Amino acid sequence: MTVAFIRTGSAAARPEHAAAREIASDEVLIRRIAGGDQLAMQTLFVRHRVALYRWLLRLVGDEALAEDLLSDVFLDVWRQAAKFEARSSVSTWLLAIARYKTLSARRRRIDAELDEEVSVIIADPADNPELVLHKKNQAELVRHSLARLSPEHGEVIDLVYYHGKSVREVAEIVGVAAATVKTRMFYARKKLAELFEAA
Repeated sequence: MTVAFIRTGSAAARPEHAAAREIASDEVLIRRIAGGDQLAMQTLFVRHRVALYRWLLRLVGDEALAEDLLSDVFLDVWRQAAKFEARSSVSTWLLAIARYKTLSARRRRIDAELDEEVSVIIADPADNPELVLHKKNQAELVRHSLARLSPEHGEVIDLVYYHGKSVREVAEIVGVAAATVKTRMFYARKKLAELFEAA
């Protein structure tokens, strides 16, 4: 699914529109999107697409699916902008939509793919020779270790350290109590330390 209006439109090329785009806050853009402003939609998309795509890719591990989910997120923004109540930041709202889309996609994928034949051919990432060869590389080690965390722990670490979200914002995105977020962070950091020591 592609949101065509995000990538098209000659108005985005005009200098006066470029200046307006740079100074508009996310909240202002959402209000303009609620009124059907496609330029505001393009601006919001450009502003948040990379961070959201990376977040989605970490969650689903599939580039094509992450692209589809990104389009779905911004399609929801276009349709639901009028319902945004500003109880959280726009970026928190976008991440919450993305997480919901990811969970739905995971459920669909598990239901569709996990049968006897597929489960036999699933590769064990621990046996991947490339990961063994690049273990000395710090960035690769971090990526590898994050991938070995449970989805609950991985998403909390991702939101806090890669997206700069507070415990309260993470709790809102994930839909759990702040105390649960803190507990998950504690166990995630402990597991990461163990993985680093073992490397």
